Amino acid sequence: MASDKTALSFFGAVGTVTGSRYLVESAGRRVLVDCGLFQGFKQLRLRNWNPFPVPPETISDVLVTHAHLDHSGYLPALVRRGFRGTIHATPSTIALCELLLPDSGHLQEEEARYARRKAYSKHREPLPLYTVDDAKAALDRFKPVAFDEVLHIADDITARFVPAGHLLGAASVRLTVGGRTIHFSGDLGRSKDAIVRNPEPFAGADILVVESTYGNRKHPDSDPAAEMAEVINRVVGRGGTILVPAFAVGRIQAVMLLLSRLKARGEIPDVPVYLNTPMGVNATAIYNRFHEEHRISRDECKAMFELAIRVRSVDESIALNENTEPKIIISASGMLSGGRILHHVISFGQDPKNAIVLSGFQAGGTRGAALAQGSREIRIFGVERQIRAEIIQLEGLSGHADADELLEWMGKARPPRMTYVTHGEPEAADALRFRIDHELGWEVRVPEHLERIDIGSPQ
Repeated sequence: MASDKTALSFFGAVGTVTGSRYLVESAGRRVLVDCGLFQGFKQLRLRNWNPFPVPPETISDVLVTHAHLDHSGYLPALVRRGFRGTIHATPSTIALCELLLPDSGHLQEEEARYARRKAYSKHREPLPLYTVDDAKAALDRFKPVAFDEVLHIADDITARFVPAGHLLGAASVRLTVGGRTIHFSGDLGRSKDAIVRNPEPFAGADILVVESTYGNRKHPDSDPAAEMAEVINRVVGRGGTILVPAFAVGRIQAVMLLLSRLKARGEIPDVPVYLNTPMGVNATAIYNRFHEEHRISRDECKAMFELAIRVRSVDESIALNENTEPKIIISASGMLSGGRILHHVISFGQDPKNAIVLSGFQAGGTRGAALAQGSREIRIFGVERQIRAEIIQLEGLSGHADADELLEWMGKARPPRMTYVTHGEPEAADALRFRIDHELGWEVRVPEHLERIDIGSPQ
């Protein structure tokens, strides 16, 4: 049984890549590391509606590793349900959350209204998990912390945000609790990422909590630029439209950089590129604002930003669906979980001359995962839709470290007393657990959902 004084609980990202939430308790104080949405399979999404495992008002602080919704997207609900503490994150993470969280609230309000109007929900009165106003209330509780600054949370708790690559502002969180260190990897980036700098290597800790998104895979050695050029030339050559669903923060910028380089070199036709996500436009501007945090020159930032025709209004988005000319449409979300991209899939997905290019990880239970696994029928707005467009998955654009890169990140540190493998589908988490055990010789296991362990005696 865990001690009442120092404990670590796994409230999410166990058996799934979503819902990242870890609670640290020490001397009566509760600190939450990440506060993400569960996404994908319905039984996971339903967890977002469950009562939080501890009363939100008893949590003093939240530390957010980065802005993606599976790490930050539950914050408005936590505030709505009583949290009144401080949310700590790097300045660029806060800037991105200022885009992502209100947009998430808007999409949930919009989906609830649509479900009510079309009567496809099982609930008589469909409600959003939270609203735009809830998101704004959460943003009021954010406080910036610079990379490598020592944050004093309590007499026996300090934290430090360590660069993790992966995304603008992304950090690993290094907590010191009662003299013991717990290192939360967050999502780790790749050493060859075109935009974000390398993650800082793991420096050792008493306890390591490490992600395993690609724990059972190695990224292909192929050149994503060559792959993308081949796809574009093939699809445009047959008069088709290319849909690129991508995370508005991180993947969209990588795709736009790739396309701008291909166009500059004359390797793809000069077809129009539409960026149909106001949030993606604004996120790209934030990348320019925090220029010192990434690898791209200011000239390439400018070229990337000017590449696409920006589609801002709903009417402009609808008109795009009636445009039959060859083109590239980039739009959120990356796993086809919501937003304008779904209307584009309805309009263009039934024609085999078109293509859908999946540019990032597809969590189990999402529409993107279904397409990647070969399904040609997905449910959108309560209706089963036939997909006849070509499906291409470009794993070379992933922002996550693969299994070899994760082992390399860990490999030079002293062994922790215990390593917990989280944030991965079951096969990926167990594969990484096996490699850590057999290649590094560390004590390691995959924890259970809602498990609580004693920080002083981790098992």
